[in-house]
Amino acid sequence: MDRSKKQKANYLDYIPKQNVLFPYRENEKGNVEIARKNRGLFNRIAQLFFRRPKVSYIELDVFGSFIWKQIDGKKDVYEIGKLVKAKFGQEAEPLYERLTEFLHILRSNEFILYVNLQKK
Repeated sequence: MDRSKKQKANYLDYIPKQNVLFPYRENEKGNVEIARKNRGLFNRIAQLFFRRPKVSYIELDVFGSFIWKQIDGKKDVYEIGKLVKAKFGQEAEPLYERLTEFLHILRSNEFILYVNLQKK
């Protein structure tokens, strides 16, 4: 097999995009809150009997809110990292480890998609 075919994609080249199924808003502190609808049988029962909300808001911290606002479907992970470094400096270190872990969490919760990720 050719070596070039075995190479794995570089995570820093991925281009994240916000998932339109999860709208967001800014709260009074300026932090982003992502809306997630509580669906399913158990959530419906909890809404009826325990007055649970139909929509939950996940509040991001200052770093997460800044990163979320940079996710536009055009900037890759490396570019977003440079912007985080410019804004937060040494406070953001270890930068790319934290950034990739945060993006991994967002993707596992389906809050973001990668526009240039090939499906196999």
